[in-house]
Amino acid sequence: MASISATHDLPVRKKAAGLPFDGVLLVIVGALLAIGLMMVYSATFDWSYQQYGDPNTIFLLQLRSLGIGLVAMFVVARINYRWWRWLALGVMVAAVALLGWVLLKGSSAFGAQRSVFKGSVQPSELAKFATVVYLAAWLSSKGDKIRQWGYGIIPFGMIIGFVTALILLQPDLSAAATIVIVASIMFFMAGADLIQMGLVGLAGSGVAWLVLQASETGRKRLVDYLAGMQDIMQASWQVKQAAIAFVNGGVFGRGLGQSYQKFGFLPTPHTDSIFAIIGEELGLVGCLVVVVLFVALIWRGFKIASEAKDGMGAILAAGIVCWVAIEALVNVAVMVGALPVAGNTLPFISYGGSSLVMMMTAMGVLLSISRRSDTEAVPRKTRSAGMLGDYAPPGTTGGAPAGETKRNATFDFGGRDRRGRVSRLGRRQ
Repeated sequence: MASISATHDLPVRKKAAGLPFDGVLLVIVGALLAIGLMMVYSATFDWSYQQYGDPNTIFLLQLRSLGIGLVAMFVVARINYRWWRWLALGVMVAAVALLGWVLLKGSSAFGAQRSVFKGSVQPSELAKFATVVYLAAWLSSKGDKIRQWGYGIIPFGMIIGFVTALILLQPDLSAAATIVIVASIMFFMAGADLIQMGLVGLAGSGVAWLVLQASETGRKRLVDYLAGMQDIMQASWQVKQAAIAFVNGGVFGRGLGQSYQKFGFLPTPHTDSIFAIIGEELGLVGCLVVVVLFVALIWRGFKIASEAKDGMGAILAAGIVCWVAIEALVNVAVMVGALPVAGNTLPFISYGGSSLVMMMTAMGVLLSISRRSDTEAVPRKTRSAGMLGDYAPPGTTGGAPAGETKRNATFDFGGRDRRGRVSRLGRRQ
């Protein structure tokens, strides 16, 4: 997408608080991180004391991961996001290599082999980030060829199929499903037509059915979910204990640190189940604050995508936002019994170094896409060209006759003109 040139008629809009990148996004992420640190300590001090003789050990590990994540976020934020077009292949190769290594030399826990370096690194988290970056670079380079079988759905299926197959061998069903869903949304945003998306849906459903047939854990989760939809007392142990936590919390919660369910009743209270701990200690109010923060992050992320300078930035920003949204949605939905049990962590809040570092790195990329120079003009109003788009006021179209609008659409979900939903730089030129 061609950038809009600054003129004396078009006012310059600086970022919040004079920052060169999106300050609102930074504040939202900071709020989620603060809540996360608070809840991780609350959920782990007893376990940490029993495991290490010190109630602070696990919290300090999370604090160390946060430090690494902050450095990664601000370094990446200062890198021009277009560099990821050339870095994408290397990141994907590194992710695939680690996924292969974890199958050979990985650490085993809870019947799965998902981590390396004595359990400190989960390659599947890097694979999520690598997939988003690689697909953004690959899809934005294809243009209208994305609708051709040889350039679109076939190589797309091979890329995603290979990565998810390595993850399913661990096995990690939730990580594989997350990658497939995020990748499919990015494929659609890049311009895939409904026939291609129908084929992606059929293929994904078929693979999901086969995986459930082969996975005893997957079948049990599905059976427990269906039973729980009819009677909460027949739901899985995790969902029942989460329901007790929410009921105990009520509207305002029992108070920070006062959860009962984290003491051996609720499985993984510091990771997958941390939203239930929030519900018990901070109540419905605390849960709503967290949900509102995620909604605000998603809104801000799509705003950044809609104002991206080119298709690469638009698809990359949208992919990152979809990744965060799906992780958060699945985690919350599982805790309230709306989805089968899955291992998705709550972004920025759950304990886990790999997840936290990669999420913050992704936020750095999002901040990089939002960067503008102090003299770069941005239109203050937007008008939809499907779903999201930029609008240049009459008389300031940068070369277009006065009274005509210059559409600078980033996403066009309507597809009525049969063009891709992400604008191509070459077309604007």
